[in-house]
Amino acid sequence: MSLRAENVSWQAGGRMIVDGVSLEAHPGSTIGLLGPNGSGKSTLLRLLAGVRATSSGVVSLDGVSLGKLGRTAVARQVAVVEQHATTEVDMSVLDVVRLGRIPHRRAWSALSVDDDSAVRTALEYTRLEDKLAQSWHTLSGGERQRVQIARALAQEPRELLLDEPTNHLDIQHQLELLALVVRIPVTSVIALHDLNLAAMFCDRLVVLTEGRAVAAGTPARVLTEELIADVYNVNTVVTPDGPGGRPSVRFLPFEDFTGHRASASSAEHGP
Repeated sequence: MSLRAENVSWQAGGRMIVDGVSLEAHPGSTIGLLGPNGSGKSTLLRLLAGVRATSSGVVSLDGVSLGKLGRTAVARQVAVVEQHATTEVDMSVLDVVRLGRIPHRRAWSALSVDDDSAVRTALEYTRLEDKLAQSWHTLSGGERQRVQIARALAQEPRELLLDEPTNHLDIQHQLELLALVVRIPVTSVIALHDLNLAAMFCDRLVVLTEGRAVAAGTPARVLTEELIADVYNVNTVVTPDGPGGRPSVRFLPFEDFTGHRASASSAEHGP
């Protein structure tokens, strides 16, 4: 068993942000969360991480509710990489990655041999050994994201949750980052905007709109022209010619779809 959400909801100010979503992350798999802005992706990730308590429904790890496990126990098994990470403190790459060991240490205790080993392994995995002493503030966006993944790996988690980690990165760094994530021997849940990246790197997809899950399954089953039109309000051509036969999404010029929408609007409302 692994991380599981059963009919979870969360509301704020009388508005349902996540509405009855179920999700099961099988060990070693990569799940992509898709949906427009405001669809509930980031909130669902926070529920999965135990950062927010559900309004209803249960998030469990190996069949045990996160609430019963406690924050420290959850942090030892579930790591989170936020969309934007920043610090006013002048920290080195090594200092940032060492923060990942906090759930495993007593307050004010020195790093143990196990801590040093976990940090070293995380740095090697993310290929950051040559940047240990470099200041966080001098890094590029792609390098900062790699450091955040290294910090998460230093926690030695079983589950890795990433909130739009490719935002503001160029194409090369987007591909490098996601290739790194899928190589990590953990279960990953990634919120993404790019449908083609999701098709390339994810084993399964969950599509959210207005807080509800409207589709779930393999990229080939989920990424259809009809679903993309319904959820994103755009026209596409979807073909099975992506890497490994995965779907590839080509967007049609927006002016064509604008004309279609105008015609539909006229037919609905009349002259």
